[in-house]
Amino acid sequence: MATWIAVSLYLIDLALKIVALGVVPKNRRPSSGMAWLLLILVLPLFGWVIFLVLGRTKLGRRRNEQQAEVNARVAERTAHVPTLESDFPGPAYVRSVATLSRNLGAQPVTPGNRVDLFSVYTESIAAMTAEIDKASTWVHVEFYITAWDDVTGPFYEALARAVDRGVKVRLLFDHLGSKGIPGYKEFTARLDASGIEWHPMLPIAPFKRRPDLRNHRKILVIDGMVAFAGSQNLIEPGYNKPANHKLGREWKELVARVEGPAVSALNLLFCTDWYSETEVKLTDELGTVPTPAGEIEAQVIPSGPGFSTENNLRVFTLLLYSAQRRLSITSPYFVPDESLLYAITTAAQRGVEVELFVSEAGDQFMVYHAQCSYYQALLEAGVRIYLYPGPFVLHSKHFSIDDDVAVIGSSNMDMRSFALNYEVSLMLSGDEIVSRFREVEDDYRALSRELTLAEWRQRPARKRYVDNAMRLTAALQ
Repeated sequence: MATWIAVSLYLIDLALKIVALGVVPKNRRPSSGMAWLLLILVLPLFGWVIFLVLGRTKLGRRRNEQQAEVNARVAERTAHVPTLESDFPGPAYVRSVATLSRNLGAQPVTPGNRVDLFSVYTESIAAMTAEIDKASTWVHVEFYITAWDDVTGPFYEALARAVDRGVKVRLLFDHLGSKGIPGYKEFTARLDASGIEWHPMLPIAPFKRRPDLRNHRKILVIDGMVAFAGSQNLIEPGYNKPANHKLGREWKELVARVEGPAVSALNLLFCTDWYSETEVKLTDELGTVPTPAGEIEAQVIPSGPGFSTENNLRVFTLLLYSAQRRLSITSPYFVPDESLLYAITTAAQRGVEVELFVSEAGDQFMVYHAQCSYYQALLEAGVRIYLYPGPFVLHSKHFSIDDDVAVIGSSNMDMRSFALNYEVSLMLSGDEIVSRFREVEDDYRALSRELTLAEWRQRPARKRYVDNAMRLTAALQ
């Protein structure tokens, strides 16, 4: 009897492994497929259970249909609009990147924008609050994490005042991202009392879709005339966590205030997400056409599980390969796939001055150690790594190419942002706007400590082991 049990268990174990070889790699990047296969080969039953829960990156047929419907409408309405103006004065590669982005995300480049940058946490919230107090028709708010606390209280009070004077206020926030913040029940009760119409994005549905597919976008649009986008969540800078307050840990951000035609493209993303969560089409709110407000060319780059093409990864990689003189990257969670890693190291090896700003202290154990596993390859290629001092978390997400292009948004340079999160990025062209990003980068550099290859090679073996193990988990997608 015992022999039969042993033989049966052996055959089940073998069958699970054989099936995995033919199922797991399908439509998956090689590194991800190998990571999943390794987990299943080492722990067959456990590995299969985890794969069935977390191995799918699709959100379902209905959401895919909605995204395809929006893309088709945008393509139809903007068919007469050139991807980039014929007299665009910038380098030729920008036209190539803009064409790629448009083909992937259906958004053309829009000229005539003004962009202001906010690098001080409270100042960006104050600027958003001031614009809400000017709202006359509607306000659209979409953030991955949000809470009603001492710092964001004026913002939400402005939303409530807007409701009282007849403004339609719509709020979206990520269900998992916000639900874990202390005071969530009180927060939703205050929203109900305020008259704000709110919905959680991607509510947890374990048997319907992968639970860690999230909406990571941060967008605010007022009356279709002014918008904000960037890295900052709508919460106090310590995320209402006593442990963060005890450590003095605060998040450092960069937010863009936008006026001009790009506001319509940002509003379209909100309306698309509203449609996905409520089945309601905000047709009237898409009719506002902002007037030109500046000289900046801007293109909104949407990405996420609703797109099968990993829009942000493709655009970022092409931009990195286009750099000729200087490349500056800021990413709090830097866990690149092979293509992005090659683009960055190749840039350094062909003589481009490449710098990467990351936090000295990580706030997420697994991601931080996975990130650290890439430092040696970067340093050996000639990339200069600057460590922003702890206990602060440098949460800004942006990069600049030569004097030509800057990109800002919600997307990290990690595999989660490329495949599992809905993200929004804003590509901005022109030496004037790039110079303002340079000022931000100069501030980071002045505050940061440069990591050297010699120093990195001296770290203990146990840390190297943890880094490499966490690098493997980062590929489980």
